[in-house]
Amino acid sequence: MGSWRPATINLVAARAGVSRATVSRVMNGKSSVAPELAARVQAAAAALEYRPSIVARGLAGGRTSTVALVVPDLANPLFQGILRSLGQAAGRASHRLLVAESNEDAAAEIEVAREARRRCDALVLCAPRMPADVLAQLAPELEPLVLLNRAVPEVSSPQVTVDYAAGIRDLVSHLEGLGHRRLAYLSGPATSASNALRAHALDELVQAGRLKLDVLGCGPSFADGHAVAGAARETGATAVVAYNDLVALGVLSGLHALGVRVPEQMSVVGFDDIPFSGYATPTLTTASVPTDEIGEHAWLRVRALLDGSPPPEDLRLRPRIVVRGSTAPAP
Repeated sequence: MGSWRPATINLVAARAGVSRATVSRVMNGKSSVAPELAARVQAAAAALEYRPSIVARGLAGGRTSTVALVVPDLANPLFQGILRSLGQAAGRASHRLLVAESNEDAAAEIEVAREARRRCDALVLCAPRMPADVLAQLAPELEPLVLLNRAVPEVSSPQVTVDYAAGIRDLVSHLEGLGHRRLAYLSGPATSASNALRAHALDELVQAGRLKLDVLGCGPSFADGHAVAGAARETGATAVVAYNDLVALGVLSGLHALGVRVPEQMSVVGFDDIPFSGYATPTLTTASVPTDEIGEHAWLRVRALLDGSPPPEDLRLRPRIVVRGSTAPAP
C-alpha cells in the first residue's frame, strides 16, 4: 500500500476539467468564476479532500491573515502577557500571530524584523532594542508597523507605549513616604529604551535633592538580580529599585541567602507586575503595566492599518503602583 499524500491543485484541476487558475479563483472566493464551474471545482476538491495552503492562498490574494510580533526576550513574562493579549485579539478577527525574539541583540533584531515582516501582513515590534535612528530608517520597509513599549518620534507608525518615567517617580514617592532617602537602582540592558527612561527619571529626582542614588549595572533576568544582591546591600541603601520584577525577585532570593530581611532591613520594588510578583516571599511591591490593554490597543492599530483606515492616535499608558509586602518604613 502506498503512503497517502495530500491532493494538489493540479489534481483538482484535472478532475474538474478546468485550469489551475480557475481552481485558485474558486478557492480564494473570487466571484468571477461561472457558478457551474465553481460547483465542479468544489465537488472535485471535496472528493479529493483538497486543502489549499494557507500561505499560498494568502500570497495569491496579497494577504496571509498573519501578523508578526518581535520581542527582545520571550522568557520575560511581561512580553508573554502582551503576546497572549495580542494573540487573542488577533484570533477573534481570524488572524494568526507569528512570534520571534531577538535575544536582546540589537543587531540581530533588524534581520529578525525583516524576515518576520516578509512572512506576514503586518509587524508589531515590542520594545525594539535597535538605536532610534536605525529604527527610523528601517520603519518604512517594515510597514504596516506598530511599535509597542518604545516611543520614537521619528517613526510615523502607530505607537502604544508605557510611561516608565511616571512609574518610577510613583515608586520613589511610595518609598519616600516610608522614609527612604538612599536608594540603589539595578539597571537593565544598555540597549533598553525603557531602562534609559527609568534612569533619567531617577537622575532628575537626585538633581532635585530628593534622594541619594547608587546605580548598579545588572540586566533583565532573575539570575542578574540574584547576582547583584550583595552589591546592593553594600551600597548602604535602605531600598532597592529593580529594573523589572524578574530582577526584583532575584534580589529577594539573593538577599534572603545573605540573611538580609526584606522589608525589615531593606525594601525592594520591581516594575511590570508579572504574575509571580504576587506570590513571592514577601510579595512584591511593583508598578503594574497593563499588558492586556497593550495587546488590545496594538491590535486595534494593526487592524486599522490592514483595512486602510486611519489608526487610533498614539497612546501612552501609566503604570499603577501595587503595594505589597516587600516595602516597609526605612530602618
